[in-house]
Amino acid sequence: MLRSIVEHVGGCGKGDVMEQVAWERTAIPSSAIRQIILEYVEAVMAFLSRPKDQRRFDEVERGVVGKVFALGRLFLAYFLAVREENSAADVGGLSRRAGRVSRARRRFVGTFFGRVRYWRAQLRPAQGKGIFPLDLSLRLPGDGFSMLVMSLCARLATLVSFDQVTALLVEFLSWSPSKTTVEKAVLGFGRYTSEWFDQAPAPEGDGEVLVIQVDSKATPTATESELQKRRGKRDPLRRAPSARHRGRLERQRRGPKLRRKKGDKSKNGKAATLVVMYTLKRSSDENGKPLLLGPIHRKVYASYAPKRHAFAIARRQADKRGFTRKSGKTIQIVTDGDPDLEQYCRDFFPEAIHTLDIMHALEYLWKAGRCLYKEGSQELADWVEEKTDLLYAGRIEKILNELQQRLDKLGMTIGQFGPIQKHGVVARKVPAIVLQQRKAVHVDLGVGRVDVNHVDRSGV
Repeated sequence: MLRSIVEHVGGCGKGDVMEQVAWERTAIPSSAIRQIILEYVEAVMAFLSRPKDQRRFDEVERGVVGKVFALGRLFLAYFLAVREENSAADVGGLSRRAGRVSRARRRFVGTFFGRVRYWRAQLRPAQGKGIFPLDLSLRLPGDGFSMLVMSLCARLATLVSFDQVTALLVEFLSWSPSKTTVEKAVLGFGRYTSEWFDQAPAPEGDGEVLVIQVDSKATPTATESELQKRRGKRDPLRRAPSARHRGRLERQRRGPKLRRKKGDKSKNGKAATLVVMYTLKRSSDENGKPLLLGPIHRKVYASYAPKRHAFAIARRQADKRGFTRKSGKTIQIVTDGDPDLEQYCRDFFPEAIHTLDIMHALEYLWKAGRCLYKEGSQELADWVEEKTDLLYAGRIEKILNELQQRLDKLGMTIGQFGPIQKHGVVARKVPAIVLQQRKAVHVDLGVGRVDVNHVDRSGV
């Protein structure tokens, strides 16, 4: 039982094309491949119908997997041989115009079932490189892999790393393209992202309220000092006597790290803008209380392009889903209070409701509290807890009035900030929250469904 659990579940080994030995050195007619297929099917039936069979089901299933994959390779090889034979007339016509026909050349193509060997004629013009009419007519990619395989690699690469993509394919298909090939395929398919978004149809069964969440995140990149070390000449390395000493030698070679100040990051960051779009469907519970059900048709888009590009994509998708500027439908945009996002929200979605998400509002409360109480004190925690209850209850005016009263004692107004010292109190950065009264809408803000008034603008 243990052996059946840990054994490889794929077919034969990677690159195994033993069933295609007959045309390894030279091409054979499609009728010969057809006969091989029929003989192989008979061999599979004999494998399944042994007399006095005592094999376990698991053993038979594993054997069938490899044989089915081999049959898949034979079927595709037969198809390629038939197409090559049927294209002889076309190749002859091309040769009279573009050049001479050279001897058939062998090629492997990586398919879902494994590598398939086939032969095809080459057309060599008087000048330039030769062409293969069969490859052109079938639109076979030049990298030697079928579009099904490369699209599968690209889809998996959106979920796991390139290393994991190759490991998964080897586990389930018994072979895989290299990690470099997978990476190049993902980058190549990325060229058609914009075109795909333009042509993709709008999802069916959307809700009545469109929610757009926009945020910027930074992916770690190498610091300038790290790049300098990589670009420079490598020092001769001493070999560590064992693995436990290797780290010690590395630390001695790099030298001590500079101590970071509070708020400093260990890595540089390249900002990417993420857009999450989904709809909510209006409904009600058994007591008649209105509900917004969802999310429905959730879509995620991320790009290293400027933030304005992300809003242009969101506007295009909103229009496609029926939420145009003149549609009168509700559009809710949730951001973290970034002034740039607020400006682009006004530019692209003047009709939308702009909301500060609840988690960033709580961050601003903590920043305001640290201007009034000592960081880490119980007074600060109690003050923020009290204001959090008010925020969830929608009593934002009371929070703003108290903040304004505190600022009046310092001679400031909401919206002013900077280093100010008065009456022995230092106000380093006072969060400004400007409230615009609008109709409350239930929005999923990451902490459950919350009924809050909408905060239009925030800054530090």
